[in-house]
Amino acid sequence: MAPFDKTSDKPKVVVVMPAYNAAKTLKITYEAIPHQAIDQIILVDDGSTDRTLEIARDLNLTAFVHTRNYGYGANQKTCYTEALNEGADIVVMLHPDYQYDPTLLPEVLAPIKAGDADIVLGSRFLMGKTVEQGMPWWKYLGNRFLTTLENWALGLRLSEYHTGYRAFSRRALEEIPFYLNSDKFVFDQEMLVQAAHLRFRIREVPVPTKYFPEASKASFVDSVIYGLSILLLLGRFLAHKTSLVQLRQFQSLHSRYRRAEHLA
Repeated sequence: MAPFDKTSDKPKVVVVMPAYNAAKTLKITYEAIPHQAIDQIILVDDGSTDRTLEIARDLNLTAFVHTRNYGYGANQKTCYTEALNEGADIVVMLHPDYQYDPTLLPEVLAPIKAGDADIVLGSRFLMGKTVEQGMPWWKYLGNRFLTTLENWALGLRLSEYHTGYRAFSRRALEEIPFYLNSDKFVFDQEMLVQAAHLRFRIREVPVPTKYFPEASKASFVDSVIYGLSILLLLGRFLAHKTSLVQLRQFQSLHSRYRRAEHLA
């Protein structure tokens, strides 16, 4: 993959914000974004009951609205679909809860712009001292266990899979069948399993995080359910990989189109 030509082929960078009741943190997140590094911000409001949508419109964001709370995965499906419709070359997901540092957007974008990656993850663990930054110990232990398991299943060596700070090239989003994924929180992991299986290049950059009530809403029970859903995901993937079953979820959209054209 050749790097983008910054003079003649400047990539269109679109930031997407999957939002649900983010009124308390949306504005400070927006103000911290280095706007010279991006072209557009899309916010998808997933049935918020606070002033999230009103604030988004005051900030002149491109806003899309779900009539009810469909879920985090469903929100991202709309985010990526609308970003592609807007002509994005690179799409960055940034949570509007101010947990991840918006000022690091240029660092997150850099590997894709240079042609060194298709997907970039902002990793909390590359920074070190994650628990000292405020991550609850049970989240830390769960993250370490699941990351080790996912690295084994996918043959990768990532420092973490559970970050909400991600960038995707247009090609990755066009080939990964993300619309077949869950509407729930496991969507993020399904995307990475698909990307790894389809051999997209994944890179990581270190990012610090903040932990406070508005940014850390997942309870212990929610985290357990999330962990179990990842175990089920890895089981499905390994069944597909070993040809016990063939699942469309782990097949490239482009390869499916090519096969369909060949059969026609």
